[in-house]
Amino acid sequence: MIERRKTRQVQVGKVAVGGDAPVSIQSMTTTKTADVDGTLSQIYALAAAGCDIVRCTCNDEEAAEGLAQIVPRSPVPIVADIHFQYRLALAAMEAGVHALRLNPGNIRKPQHIKAVATEARDRGLAIRIGVNAGSLDPGIAERHGGATPEALVESAVRELAYFREVDFDDVKISVKASNVALMIDAYRLLSETVDHPLHLGVTEAGPPPAGLVKSTAGIGTLLAEGIGDTIRFSLTADPVEEARAGRTLLEALGLRERKGLDLIACPSCGRAEVDVIAVASAAQAALESLNIPIQVAVMGCVVNGPGEAREADLGIAAGRGKGHLFVKGQVVRVVPEAEMVDALVEAAQRIVAEGIDAVLADRDVDAERIAAEARDELLQIQGTDANHSAEKIAKIRQVADEQVAEDA
Repeated sequence: MIERRKTRQVQVGKVAVGGDAPVSIQSMTTTKTADVDGTLSQIYALAAAGCDIVRCTCNDEEAAEGLAQIVPRSPVPIVADIHFQYRLALAAMEAGVHALRLNPGNIRKPQHIKAVATEARDRGLAIRIGVNAGSLDPGIAERHGGATPEALVESAVRELAYFREVDFDDVKISVKASNVALMIDAYRLLSETVDHPLHLGVTEAGPPPAGLVKSTAGIGTLLAEGIGDTIRFSLTADPVEEARAGRTLLEALGLRERKGLDLIACPSCGRAEVDVIAVASAAQAALESLNIPIQVAVMGCVVNGPGEAREADLGIAAGRGKGHLFVKGQVVRVVPEAEMVDALVEAAQRIVAEGIDAVLADRDVDAERIAAEARDELLQIQGTDANHSAEKIAKIRQVADEQVAEDA
């Protein structure tokens, strides 16, 4: 289990961030905020994909007016993204947003920063200090020789000091960079410096798959160390992909309860009796739409499949033209190969409706015998040691014995 760093807690609408609250998932709309219907459509899609908090740009008066219509109809809390005009932060609060994100590199006048913080304090709203390596205050960047972890953290701490001057501390902080190593080091330093909740992200990560890899490397590393209270995958893609990626990462780390399908599959090898990639893809498509919170395994052969995936709730392993359906490692049915995906879907629905014990109790009494016969047949054909490890071990021992004899 990951032991999370203790932080103070802030509230973003109905979502708690920090403290003992679950790590939350965020994304940002790509529509023009003035396009109320288009923006709301995207917000609803994000919420359906597991997003807890959505950020919308507030870059002009029309956007602020759009927020006034969006916020009351949104299924999740809305954060207004503010860059240069502090008055747009005030307008966004008038529109009813649940929180703000301010970039210290873009709003630099202390009186403007404190005016926004004062208003947020009076309204009981949270602010995220969103430091970005690409938009550091020039003075801070020059003092540290560029965008270093120390420079990013100094920017955040300076903004925090302005907030404290007006007794405002409902703050979460991010120190994002597109360089993964820089981002990790900056957050580590920040976590040692403040006790505020931290928003994790690799900014401008780019399109998948590279963007997914970079984001997962940065965010996942920190979460595994217990650092981070809310996250965003910043991908050059449909923002729904950001929400899905965030949900998948948190579920994989055990930081959020699984709400959807977790499909595991072997990477395939010479033992595989079917096209594992094709079967796994078909199973993913068929099961994902059901939104069933179980783990399902697709294995290419019956020799090792059920054993290797015994912890899965449900699985299928191919062997000699048939699919061996197993539940918690026990074979319950043998079906024709063409019906493997259909059998998985039917069994998944039964598990959700009746429970695993009921499905096990109703297993075909001949299934395990048929599976064992198929395993034995494949072992005869393929051998028990595809890697010839026994021969290699014997050779290693022979070489070692010869060396010992020579030394003597």
